[in-house]
Amino acid sequence: MGSHGIKDRVAIVGMSCTPFREHWDKGTDDLLIDAAEAAYRSAGVTKDDVDAYWLGTAQSGMSGITLAAPLKLEGKPVTRVENMCATGSEALRQASYAVASGAYDVAMAIGVEKVKDSGYQGLNAFPIPNDGTARTLTAAAMFSLVLPAYAQRYGVDEDELRRVVARIASKNHANGAKNPLAQFRKEMSVEAICNMAAVAGRLSVFDCAGVADGSAAAIVVRAEDAHRYTDNPIYVKALSVVSGNGSGLLDPEYDYTTFRECAAAADDAYAQAGVTDPRRELALAEVHDCFTPTELVLMEDLRFAERGQAWKEELAGTFDLTGDMPVNTDGGLKSFGHPVGASGLRMLYEVFLQLRKEVPAERAIQNDRKLGLTHNLGGYPGEMVSFVGIFGSEPSA
Repeated sequence: MGSHGIKDRVAIVGMSCTPFREHWDKGTDDLLIDAAEAAYRSAGVTKDDVDAYWLGTAQSGMSGITLAAPLKLEGKPVTRVENMCATGSEALRQASYAVASGAYDVAMAIGVEKVKDSGYQGLNAFPIPNDGTARTLTAAAMFSLVLPAYAQRYGVDEDELRRVVARIASKNHANGAKNPLAQFRKEMSVEAICNMAAVAGRLSVFDCAGVADGSAAAIVVRAEDAHRYTDNPIYVKALSVVSGNGSGLLDPEYDYTTFRECAAAADDAYAQAGVTDPRRELALAEVHDCFTPTELVLMEDLRFAERGQAWKEELAGTFDLTGDMPVNTDGGLKSFGHPVGASGLRMLYEVFLQLRKEVPAERAIQNDRKLGLTHNLGGYPGEMVSFVGIFGSEPSA
């Protein structure tokens, strides 16, 4: 790829994240106000200090007015963006590029989704007419195909692999139980998750991310200005997005054991950031665990494990909070649910806190590495968009 990146040219100086919940008492405006005001406080700025805004939302509003109205912004550019489940990360990417270009001094990326009592249950695609030949499987059904495919390719017993992905859910619920912002705050055993009724293939209810409302925000500035706002900025090392063309669904060689777009976005992000050994250089990763088999495959696509070995690494505790490569230390989509416009920024909020050493001891990672990764995906196996971002607590020497 020809992306040169903006390594160390932009810094994140303030962030916020609302609780992710069934917010029956809050609307979209309330969530945006809560997230924006907390982000202003975090960075020590006012709304008038922010030159431009990027709003990520999939279904909770059209145009920048969705944000400008509740925040009472006057004469400010507000851009509404959407990129499926990578929407929040897309808002961050565009705000960061705008600052890196010199167009603005201070920008905000903010994401929101309000779906629990909006007239729809969950996130429903618009009923666009088609010729009847489009895919009709649910997301859960599509991702459930990963399990038998992985078992067959790598010779893993299907019952054992079922327990592996249940352990992924159990791990993330254990992390979420420690996080007051998470939607689900009870630990779940592997046995309990396996014993739940199947909803698609061998995936049970708690192999699937829930539906929630929430908002998160980040304020970005030029790196050379960062210490005017905070003593411990987080520097943008890499921002990569890859949009697939859907060819995986037509390719007879595609076998559901990799997400090509995610692997390509990771390779590009590592090149931008100068990361050669992600397993050893990254302090933690927040990844898009929309379904438990997704996290399994991502461990290999992101090069945290060798091909065909991630299931063993999961059983060995490699990706636990206290493991060698902590993954989804805040609880992930599994514990937070997935308000699409906010999820990418929620992931970054966890990296922001962990790298700044601002989490309670019971949630803190056990290494002193200086880099964190966030990963978003949107779509389905064979037809995805993918985002990978890398962030660091220190500028490069």
